[in-house]
Amino acid sequence: VEAAVPQAMVMRERPEPRPTFVLHRGEYDKPDAEQPVLRELPAMFGALPPDQPRDRLGLARWLVADDNPLTWRVAANRLWEFVFGEGIVRTSEDFGLQGEWPSHPELLDWLAVELRDNGHSVRGVLRLLVTSDAFRRTSRRDPAAADADPDARLLTRFPRRRLSAEAIRDQALYAAGLLVERVGGPSVKPYQPPGLWREVAMLQSNTRLFERDDGDALWRRSLYTYWKRACPPPSLSTFDAPTREFCTIRRSRTNTPLQALVLWNDEQFVEAARRLAERAMREHGDDRGRLTAMHRRATGHALDGRQLALALATLADLQRRYHADPDAAAQLVAVGTAPRDPELPAADLAALTLLASAFLDLDATVYLD
Repeated sequence: VEAAVPQAMVMRERPEPRPTFVLHRGEYDKPDAEQPVLRELPAMFGALPPDQPRDRLGLARWLVADDNPLTWRVAANRLWEFVFGEGIVRTSEDFGLQGEWPSHPELLDWLAVELRDNGHSVRGVLRLLVTSDAFRRTSRRDPAAADADPDARLLTRFPRRRLSAEAIRDQALYAAGLLVERVGGPSVKPYQPPGLWREVAMLQSNTRLFERDDGDALWRRSLYTYWKRACPPPSLSTFDAPTREFCTIRRSRTNTPLQALVLWNDEQFVEAARRLAERAMREHGDDRGRLTAMHRRATGHALDGRQLALALATLADLQRRYHADPDAAAQLVAVGTAPRDPELPAADLAALTLLASAFLDLDATVYLD
């Protein structure tokens, strides 16, 4: 029975710490026996309390101690970066001398104290940030402030930026009513072009072949997507999701034609657009109401005036096209595995699906304004 129990490597302290010395010019094989080094914090960070052990446990306790400012500043800066796109310290991956000085040092200190003194509540700090005047500012560029604050570091306007790869996918699924919000569970394998894993896998690998999941697994949050580091999910990689081969503190954000092609043609997004169109057709009896509802679900903004007139004219053209070509309509609405409402006319659904797809591809949808 004992032999059947899996063994795991663990670390433990030696009964007597290994003597450590200053190294001549940093060479590991040339210790200076006359300069022993003891376990302590760098002097600039203070000192460990006398009742704490001088080992990893003592260091871990110091890292989360109330009188250690570094941890809370780093955490508060990450939360600020999550909300506003860039941290108060822009180099969030480097708080050392090589990093950038905080744009608002007093604000960073205040947020760090708020996080520390309110039960370490991340939700509380996020609520504080998203209900602030800075978060609710418009992202429109003000010519009067552009010269003084071209990069919105002073938050004279909200720093407009694209959503993360996972948020774009989850948002499309949520607008379509497909997103499965259940917490926890195993990883899932949603839509992916066939044959990708086979191109990069070793013959003996147990992940040589990609086997797509079915049912609710296709619409779970992107957090649960199975990740093969040698071949990450292509739709997420297109939107700058890291490969996870190494730790990434701050993601890059690009704007490429491939991203528009993913939003237009990827099976996951075409299926989401079709379900968004179905939802609008069931809830509204006229084209104006359907387009307005889809646009608001995708962007959060009203559709009126010239935009509404253009959308109605485009929809009318698409309806004529698909009524004249029912095979093309049937082929479009068959994309994806989510069940389709058979009572909805395929031609009208296909036309509205293309409008839904266009709404999911708008800057107002994939950018945080």
